Amino acid sequence: MKLTIIGFWGGYPKKNGASSGYLLEHEGFKMLIDCGSGVLAKMQNIIEPEELDAVLISHYHPDHIADIGVLQHARLIQGFLGKSFPTLPIYGHSLDHTEFAKLTYKEITKGTAYSPNDVLTVGPFRVSFLKTDHPVTCYAMRIEANGQSIVYTADSSFKEEFIEFSKGANLLLCECNFYQHQNGKSAGHMNSIDAGKFAARAEVKQLILTHLPHYGEVSKLISEARTEYTGIIKLAEEFQTISL
Repeated sequence: MKLTIIGFWGGYPKKNGASSGYLLEHEGFKMLIDCGSGVLAKMQNIIEPEELDAVLISHYHPDHIADIGVLQHARLIQGFLGKSFPTLPIYGHSLDHTEFAKLTYKEITKGTAYSPNDVLTVGPFRVSFLKTDHPVTCYAMRIEANGQSIVYTADSSFKEEFIEFSKGANLLLCECNFYQHQNGKSAGHMNSIDAGKFAARAEVKQLILTHLPHYGEVSKLISEARTEYTGIIKLAEEFQTISL
């Protein structure tokens, strides 16, 4: 599996950046995980919108879905220009009927509901879900292929169930929207200490901090998390790639 980070800011994209969007590739299959503001423009540095094989959505906050509409129009326009490609499946939960309905657009995209209690097969990937603690319904994902595993927390404050869900993962892509002196629980987010303890207890191979705050010195998040976790820790960066 190859993961490329497209956007990593929490809430909204920082200047010239993008909010949540992650491209996962394996055996030629290309899946976009979340599609926040700025993601479509940034993604085109790597692949064209019509090259996507699937999109997987954690929840319906704008910083995770804002570019769904422009992705749909990009594929529509490329169709007008003569390109031919199949309907793009966009997987999301159906508990918010209004937002889920927007995933379907003409014959361009088709919203497909995943069952959070079942394993979802998308191309070469097997995806398991865990409901997170967030103000709206949101699901973390454990994505597996070829004996490797990536856990993406999406948005959540820490919850005990994360430990078993993430046990031994090769990569933990963990939200970290707050610094160690801040309590993000009421906002449904983790701080750097939460992320470090999480990674240590789940015995993951490496930790990438994402969904980053717009203020402060974000490099401090690494040193703060390192007081709890001694493995590899990195900050999410634009176009950063991790191969497993």
